[in-house]
Amino acid sequence: MKAIFHADKNWGIGKGNGLMFSLPKDMKFFRTATTGKVVVMGRNTLRSFPGGRPLKNRTNIVLCPETVEDVLTVHSLEELFAEVKKYPEEDVFVIGGASVYRELLPYCREVLVTKVDADGGADVFVPDLDREKNFELVSESAPEEDNGYTIRFCTYRNNAVKQF
Repeated sequence: MKAIFHADKNWGIGKGNGLMFSLPKDMKFFRTATTGKVVVMGRNTLRSFPGGRPLKNRTNIVLCPETVEDVLTVHSLEELFAEVKKYPEEDVFVIGGASVYRELLPYCREVLVTKVDADGGADVFVPDLDREKNFELVSESAPEEDNGYTIRFCTYRNNAVKQF
């Protein structure tokens, strides 16, 4: 399993149940990485999409207490783990929100982070992977401009993946 997100310089990932920045290159990266794959999210992340609709051309799994239309709903980590075992590990991406990342990052082998060199005024955050002892930065792109912001595409490896 992998995780994917963009984060500001404070490891903030969102504001007002939405993205903090409009980053076309990051959105293209996200689409390329996740199209045809499985995306795992919480209910609020699904609500943040246009019309609250699932992402096209992906298997959408939502972890939440209630059943949600047009997506595969799981109600517990046990149900989620049983479901994702049906897919190749490298095809499963955790895409948010913050509580889902906090819960599932220990189970992710790889985390794809688009780092934005700005403060987005976030109200939700993920752990700072540069300070997490089990995570190691294994690749980082050269800085590039995306809609007025400087971004870097980074890959972290989890050296102590929890099994499920």
